[in-house]
Amino acid sequence: MRPEHEWSIQEIARLAGTTKRTLRHYHDVGLVPPSRIGANGYRYYDADALVRLQRVLLLRQLGLGIPEIGRVLAGQHDDAAALRAHLDWLVHEQQRLGRQIASVERTILQLERGERLMAEKMFDGFDHTEYKEEVERLWGPDSYRESDAWYRSLSQGQKDDFLIAAAELGADWAAVAKTGVTPDSEEAQALAHRHYVWLASIPGTPRTPDGDPTTDYVLWLGASYVADEHLAENYGGLEGATFVRDALAVFVQRNR
Repeated sequence: MRPEHEWSIQEIARLAGTTKRTLRHYHDVGLVPPSRIGANGYRYYDADALVRLQRVLLLRQLGLGIPEIGRVLAGQHDDAAALRAHLDWLVHEQQRLGRQIASVERTILQLERGERLMAEKMFDGFDHTEYKEEVERLWGPDSYRESDAWYRSLSQGQKDDFLIAAAELGADWAAVAKTGVTPDSEEAQALAHRHYVWLASIPGTPRTPDGDPTTDYVLWLGASYVADEHLAENYGGLEGATFVRDALAVFVQRNR
């Protein structure tokens, strides 16, 4: 009878998504020898062999050849430490891919809506510290501190989701502004409500005792979109930003 924590070469090939031929080759070159070979000639692998195979497959993903992998394994005898290094690389790669996905999604959105692509916008870093001094001066240090702590606590994926939501909101504003409707129109006010809800979801937004964004803050933010050329680009330029400012002003006046 084979030990309980032991797997046949066929089982390992299936679980690892590889082939028995590859596993036999790894044995022949000394990368992943089986823990034992049965009387019938079958190869069997225990937990230690599986860990070594995992390391080999990870190194293969990094693009290393068989000789290089052999040298790496020969110089690293602490499996846990080696896998931790692999894990760090995988997490970094996951974050990189997440940022690329977010960037491509934004580009597709702009292309589908016929918008002018901005090279610097195709991957926005979103410098959330840019208005630190003004926010602290107008709304107090607690407002900035809370918002900053919230943003820094997000994972890269969550930051990308936030940026995509902001990009979609900006694109929708620009599209509605181009239709020629007025800031007090139903379409504009629906977007103003969506914008207001989005602001309310961000920690650190100055609020009334009821927890809603303050009128002064919303008006200041709308004016900032017009005054700052960089921010205005998020809404299709100065004309779009002016439309957003005016629509938000109507919204907060109606819902004071």
